[in-house]
Amino acid sequence: MKRFLAFSSISQAGYIMLAIIGDNAMGVSALMFYTLVYIFSNLAAFGVIGAIENATGKLDMSDYNGLYKTNPRLAVTMMLAMFSLAGIPPFAGFFSKFFVFTSTLNGTGSTALYVLVLIALINTIISLYYYLLVVKAMFINDSETPIANFRSACSERLGMWICVAGIIGLGIVSYFYDYLLTVVA
Repeated sequence: MKRFLAFSSISQAGYIMLAIIGDNAMGVSALMFYTLVYIFSNLAAFGVIGAIENATGKLDMSDYNGLYKTNPRLAVTMMLAMFSLAGIPPFAGFFSKFFVFTSTLNGTGSTALYVLVLIALINTIISLYYYLLVVKAMFINDSETPIANFRSACSERLGMWICVAGIIGLGIVSYFYDYLLTVVA
């Protein structure tokens, strides 16, 4: 799972570069918003992985099969993080990617930028499949040896609650981006 998120980070870095390429105030605010959303989403995912690793020592994606049946809160937290990283509305990841794409296209307007955004959109669609594999493992796949029910540490639960609030809050209340745009402009 950690390796999966590391490869995901490479893709996420590409979106950050798109915001920088836009070379405008909208791009700077999109960069700040995207980074904030990315922090919440990744910390939530790594929080779930860390809690499971600390309690059971399991790290493979196949270990997450049937997680919802034994640890529903962890499964829902991971699902929200995956949906946000994938860019599924109404979660914050959707708005952050939308703002990055919009700011890039509002840049110089060259054909190369349009092609670059198209490639990023195709990458988003492809990455959706991989994020949904994790969700499928937790909610649909059965396991003969599921992760046993456990209670994570208070600090882990608090951190994950903060991250979930950030993912949902920044998605629902995306006017925070407008605030960043007025500060930058």
